[in-house]
Amino acid sequence: MISVSALPRICVALGCADESQLQSLALNACDNGEEFLELRLDFLARPEGGIAVIRRILRRYPETVILATCRLKPHGGGFRGTYEQQLAILDDAVTAGAALVDVEIESAEKGPRHLEPLRERARLVLSYHNFERTPALTRVLQRLRKIPADIYKFATLARKPSDNLRILSLPALSGENNLVVLAMGETGVAARILGLSRGSVFAFAAPCPKQAGPGARRKGLPRGEPTAPGQITADELRLRYQVLRRSASSKIYGVVADPVGHSMSPVLHNRAFRARRLDSLYVPFLVRSAQLGDFFQVVGELPVAGLSVTIPHKRRVLRYLRSVDALAKRMGAVNTVFRRRGRLCGTNTDAAGVTVPLEKKRKIGKASVLVVGNGGAARGAIFALRDKGARVTLTGRNPRKVAKLARDCGVEAIERSRLDEAYFDILIHATPLGMYPDVKDCFFPGRIPADLVFDMVYNPIETALIGQARAQGKKTISGLEMFLEQAAAQFEIWTNESAPRTSMRNAVVEALSPTI
Repeated sequence: MISVSALPRICVALGCADESQLQSLALNACDNGEEFLELRLDFLARPEGGIAVIRRILRRYPETVILATCRLKPHGGGFRGTYEQQLAILDDAVTAGAALVDVEIESAEKGPRHLEPLRERARLVLSYHNFERTPALTRVLQRLRKIPADIYKFATLARKPSDNLRILSLPALSGENNLVVLAMGETGVAARILGLSRGSVFAFAAPCPKQAGPGARRKGLPRGEPTAPGQITADELRLRYQVLRRSASSKIYGVVADPVGHSMSPVLHNRAFRARRLDSLYVPFLVRSAQLGDFFQVVGELPVAGLSVTIPHKRRVLRYLRSVDALAKRMGAVNTVFRRRGRLCGTNTDAAGVTVPLEKKRKIGKASVLVVGNGGAARGAIFALRDKGARVTLTGRNPRKVAKLARDCGVEAIERSRLDEAYFDILIHATPLGMYPDVKDCFFPGRIPADLVFDMVYNPIETALIGQARAQGKKTISGLEMFLEQAAAQFEIWTNESAPRTSMRNAVVEALSPTI
């Protein structure tokens, strides 16, 4: 039997209703170099049909490590049979060549002695799943330890950021070296990325898009999709986050946002760290509006070396920082958190993100500028432009919020209905309109009242507004330019090294390309 220490570190989880599709997914994964597969036999319309699939995989790839799972439906799986039938299928899977079997604690407690024959021939993964919350895990560990197993697996739903910290702390707190820990849901993505560096035996991953087999979608899971909420692909773990090279001493950075799934910051900054050969990784942190205080518990414990801060936290984050520079104070918003002598400090690089790309196109001083928006991005643009001597006017979709922001920033406001009568040198669009996935949205249905149009939205690179501006003969600046400039400034603050701008740009363009 394979030893626990010899297991590959990334296990690609595969599940679908059709046997031939499962086989295709598995073989494609092996063709692309995967060595460790979980086969969710309980997802199959005929779970017993998965036994032949195991044999065919091992006939073609005899060194592949297979983990067979047939979880009962009352315990969060898809198998509708009895406990005895579950064990019989897992026994057949081991006979076919599966090196590991996963048995959930609820089934195991029905008859621990029935697991002994399985464990004589394969490694037993005893698993605990909680699809509602992350409970007191030391008690769960005590419960699991009552049944002998080779690996103990913990998979809980992360409802708040500190749930990640609790699940990641378990290997160190327990003193065990045979735990697999992960958090489910989008809030738990950070724990999936950091699990290996915190002592998890292996990490589960979804198959990469290139590994999705041919054929139409059938009943059950669509081809190549994750088998659990929050699961990310093996390529993302290996290539984007470099998890096989990271340890507890690696520096952690991240983006704090809600939503966060669309952010290209992990793509950009992880490529930058790799280009400069830094032992660092950059993680997406989903933090809801009311969870910022909870998140800063995580920042102190991991510890986190730096953060990008975006919607909706740019203003709220100030209360959690020991020091904020003069520019960020005037703007009333922080987009960059860094540590100096152990203290959390804040600044704002959005100003450079606005002015540097603009000054490559024209002088800002005395230019008339229309800013569209009423949030933190608009506020940052106003201060950056005023510092350069521009005459700023503000508009947006919410007249009340526009009027308030205009008063706060000392600029004029103009109602949206009056824009047909006005014209400006520069237009700065600082709302989410046109952002993926709502790419057809545009603030201006017709005439755009400016010579130069700067859209802060960078996903997609060419927004509806940018396309419309070009059609009207305007000069344009993509939001990618602002994104790159403010991110480069963040990188240099965090690392004291020059930002690899070409590598950063290439990373984002590749990720946003429709062919990728």
